[in-house]
Amino acid sequence: MNPLPSGLPLWRPSARLETLRSRAGLLRRIRAFFDARGLLEVETPVLSRAATVDPQIDSFSTQGGRWLHTSPEFAMKRLLAAGSGPIWQLARVFRIDESGRHHNPEFTLLEWYRPGWDHHRLIDESDALLQALGATAQACERLSYCAAFVRYAGVDPLRDSLAVLRAALPAALAELSLPDDDDSSAARDVVLDLLMSHVVGPELGRERPLVLYDFPASQAALARIRHDHPPVAERFEIFWRGIELANGFHELTDGAEQRRRFEADRARRASENRVVPPYDRHLIEAMEHGLPACAGVAIGIDRLLMLLLDLPTIGEVLAFDDPRA
Repeated sequence: MNPLPSGLPLWRPSARLETLRSRAGLLRRIRAFFDARGLLEVETPVLSRAATVDPQIDSFSTQGGRWLHTSPEFAMKRLLAAGSGPIWQLARVFRIDESGRHHNPEFTLLEWYRPGWDHHRLIDESDALLQALGATAQACERLSYCAAFVRYAGVDPLRDSLAVLRAALPAALAELSLPDDDDSSAARDVVLDLLMSHVVGPELGRERPLVLYDFPASQAALARIRHDHPPVAERFEIFWRGIELANGFHELTDGAEQRRRFEADRARRASENRVVPPYDRHLIEAMEHGLPACAGVAIGIDRLLMLLLDLPTIGEVLAFDDPRA
C-alpha cells in the first residue's frame, strides 16, 4: 500500500480510509480468534493511582494525581487473582517519549493471559494468532536470546565478559562513555541493549516473524527466573522485519519478589534523578492473595498492521497520529 503524500494539512487524517478499513478488519479477526478459543474480553481502567516503575518506560501523569496506564497488565492480573480465568483485551495505552517511525505516544496493545500455561505454550498460541492474521503462512522461527547474540553479534550474552561484549559494539557506539564494572548487571544490560537495538534486533524476523526467548535474568521484568547455569528469565519477544511486535512472560506470581523488583526499579529511577511514581500496591495484594500460575503477552497492533500493509511509518495506520492529535 502506498504511503500518504507528505505535506498534508494537520486537520487531515494520517491514515488513508482504506487503511482504516483494514484496521477494522484486523480487529474483527482478532475478536473472532479469541471468541473461538473461549477467552473472556475485558476492559480495565486507563487512569490509575499507580504507574509503571520500569526504568525503560515513563508514564503520563494527570493534574489530579492519576497516571495513564502504559499497559493493562496490572489490572488484568488482579482479575486473574479474582478467578477470571483466561482473559484478553484491546487497550489504548500511553507512554512518554514514544514518537518516531515505529512509535506513537498513544497506541493499541492486544494483551492476553492464560492461567496454567508457561511461556512456550503461549508462544504456540501467539504463533497461531499471527498465522490467522496473515503475518506468516508457516510457524514463526524460534531462537533463544543467547543463540541470537552468538549468530548475529558473535558473543555469548550470558557468559562473555563486559569487555568482550563492548568489543562487539559498532565503532560509533564503542566510543560512548559506558560503565566498565564486570560485576554490574546494569552495566552489562546497557551494552546488551545497545547490541540488541543496533546489531541483533535488525536481523530478527527478516523472512517471517521470529520468537526470541529465555532472556538474561537481569532483564526479567515481570517474568519468572529459571535457575539454569546461568539463570534465565522465562520471557519472550516477537520480532518481524527487525521490529519488536510482542513481549511475553511466564508470569512471576510471588508478591514479595514483585515488591522487591518494584522497589529496586524505584531506587534506580531515583539514582538517575527521574520521576519515581508509586507502584501498584493493589497488584501486590492480589499476588499475595494468590495469582494463579499463568503466562501473558502483549502485541503492538499498530506495528503489526503497519507491517501487514507494508507501510513505512506507524502514523499511517492511525486515524490521527501524534502531530494531529
